Amino acid sequence: MGIDFHNSKPLYLQIVDDIRYQIESGILRVDDQVGSQNELAQKYNVSLITVKKALSELIKEGLLYSRVGKGTYVAKQSTEGHKKSSKTIGIVLQDLKSPFFSLIAQEAENVAFSKGYSILFTHSSGQIKKEESQIAHFREMGVSGLIIASMTHEYRANATIRKLHNEGFPYVMVSYIHDPDIYFVGTDHEYGGYIATQHLIEQDYRRIGCIHGEKGNLVGFLRYKGYMRALNEAGREVDEDLVFRLPRGGEWYDFTSGYEIGKQIAGMKNRPDAVFVYNDLAALGFQRAVLEQEMQIPENIAVVGFDNIDRAAYARVPLTTVRQPTDKIGELAVDIILKRNNNQYSPVKTILNPELIVRASTMGVERTVDLDT
Repeated sequence: MGIDFHNSKPLYLQIVDDIRYQIESGILRVDDQVGSQNELAQKYNVSLITVKKALSELIKEGLLYSRVGKGTYVAKQSTEGHKKSSKTIGIVLQDLKSPFFSLIAQEAENVAFSKGYSILFTHSSGQIKKEESQIAHFREMGVSGLIIASMTHEYRANATIRKLHNEGFPYVMVSYIHDPDIYFVGTDHEYGGYIATQHLIEQDYRRIGCIHGEKGNLVGFLRYKGYMRALNEAGREVDEDLVFRLPRGGEWYDFTSGYEIGKQIAGMKNRPDAVFVYNDLAALGFQRAVLEQEMQIPENIAVVGFDNIDRAAYARVPLTTVRQPTDKIGELAVDIILKRNNNQYSPVKTILNPELIVRASTMGVERTVDLDT
């Protein structure tokens, strides 16, 4: 079929029609890769944006599925109008490029694939209405269950999640949720803040500051509680002059927010000699700012982040951080879905301990410290 540049129909929809035709006619078969985005852009002589829009539409229709870092493939099609439950798990992310949640998604996909299940990915771009429609669409397609990483900072189940729960549909949250009855697998954030601050205390830093999440960010508050607990147990008081908040919400702003606070702290007369930062992205932004001011890390100021994203290990000064067990979270999320699908018991809340990864930003020697109690 191809596409016709003289046709008034949008180019991305013509690509959708062409790939749909190839699937229905058997040219493309189940699990065939449709080609990389660059290859498709060259094939159709269109922009990458047009290709991405077409692929996103086909994924929404359930004709294709995406494997993170591997490409886009033809999905299995239900013979009963997508109503029949298939061996497919839907993953709803706020952003496929999230350095933290993409790690969970990759492990979930690996585990699901090993158990004979396919994974369908979608992302909401931070729009709650889009997230709700994607969840409804996945159910219409007949997925076996849903792994949901909503990055809205409400931390309570909205009407869509509550409906999944009340109807007994297999789902699990991998983003923090406060409701005690909602299925969730994740990290003990307070403990993570505690071991990060405890490490700085043990390294004999005296003025330990904290950069935590924007106002209303409950995960940030939990990490901040761990920071306070470690200081209190060491007989120290929290110095409010050394406590900062990220000015904006949303992961895509964290690096620039950390950078702005870094510039502010670098100009302080009585600045902290160490800082525990809400997450790695903000910590890396902070690090860049203070290095630009010709300060040295950790000699002038030590930095600890949270999450252990890939970039943390390869920063200009490798970042000490709190590692969330993303591999285990992804594995357990799939396990919970499969157990619930088979009417087997699975715990509602699964809280995992993080670990401290020590690198040059606090002491110049890279090693793993087990501070589990």
